[in-house]
Amino acid sequence: MAERKKAMIRLDKFLTEMGRGTRSQVKEMVRKGRITVNGQAVRQADLKINPEADQICLDGAAVAYARTEYYMLNKPQGVVSATEDGRYQTVTELITGALRGDIFPVGRLDIDTEGLLLLTNDGSLAHNLLSPRKHVDKVYFARIEGQLPEDAVGRAAAGLVLEDGTKTLPARLEILEPGQVRLTIREGKFHQVKRMFEAMGCRVTYLKRLSMGPLVLDPALAPGEYRPLTKQEIQDLQGCQMGQKQV
Repeated sequence: MAERKKAMIRLDKFLTEMGRGTRSQVKEMVRKGRITVNGQAVRQADLKINPEADQICLDGAAVAYARTEYYMLNKPQGVVSATEDGRYQTVTELITGALRGDIFPVGRLDIDTEGLLLLTNDGSLAHNLLSPRKHVDKVYFARIEGQLPEDAVGRAAAGLVLEDGTKTLPARLEILEPGQVRLTIREGKFHQVKRMFEAMGCRVTYLKRLSMGPLVLDPALAPGEYRPLTKQEIQDLQGCQMGQKQV
């Protein structure tokens, strides 16, 4: 009985979280008799329901419930890492299969950057992944123009001083072939990867994030495609010993 009481939430809150409208819109749906709970039309938008036990329907269709959702997106260029934007398409608009209406991107990728982006409504997990104190590894592939200095790998490992005087944490730079590199960083300063190469006299022409902590971009996902995380991936994110790996 105590567990059921703890799970009870307001009907309008439930439907809003599941992306079925604002609270005022839900009130209007209730007024028009469009919402039923366990087969009975409801008259109060603030009715307390148990979303894991009660059946809530809108216009006769059951509204599925998810407490938390986790999606891996291969972010394409031209899409912004935001929940809303007046000019560009957002990453949340690409997740058309989400049950909830409150998922958000964990961190940001520039509009012209591709690759791994995690979207969830798990605020605690997002905080752990983004906190500078956690030092979560983020791995990028980049194509660059210009000639890297001979000591580029050592400079990155020691921490680069950016053009505005900001110093980065130690990073691992791997030169794959001329003009192609892989960079592992543990922070997320504004345009950091691009600014790091600018500090070494180069320009990034293409950038793709490959991994974030233990989460690795699924090679089967084309730009713009997504999938839910597996149980193992969620467990790895929740249980990884962040900050203990060596860059």
